[in-house]
Amino acid sequence: MRISARADYAIRAVAELAAADDARAVTAAELASAQSIPHKFLEGILTDLRRDGLVLSQRGAGGGYRLARRADEVTLADVFRAVDGPLVFVRGERPSDLERYSGAASGLLDVWVALRANVRAVLEAVTLQQLASGGLPAEVRDLVADETAWENP
Repeated sequence: MRISARADYAIRAVAELAAADDARAVTAAELASAQSIPHKFLEGILTDLRRDGLVLSQRGAGGGYRLARRADEVTLADVFRAVDGPLVFVRGERPSDLERYSGAASGLLDVWVALRANVRAVLEAVTLQQLASGGLPAEVRDLVADETAWENP
């Protein structure tokens, strides 16, 4: 699975908003600088996030962006979907909408469905608040530990 630059940048930008003082809006330039994101690219991402109701924009002096909802109410899946659409697609379709494969590949559809379910489980388990505070859920930390153990036996 590949995570697009749009999704990566979007999540990093909203993590900055989650960590920011709620009393002030954060400019796109500040977000871009804090996360080393190309400013023009970030502007398009912020437009998508605003259109999807995840961020609010404020013009003028003191203007910028802030989260539209509390950081503990927004998951990484929400952000991902706002900028990239559905989480897992196979040839442009949701795995659950595909026809079962035949022959030796007959079990592959189940793999795609399981992959989608697990991606959703992780991205929907992590809120912006958890990401910004470094307090990832135990089930996500456990997956990281399992993967690290697998890579370094």
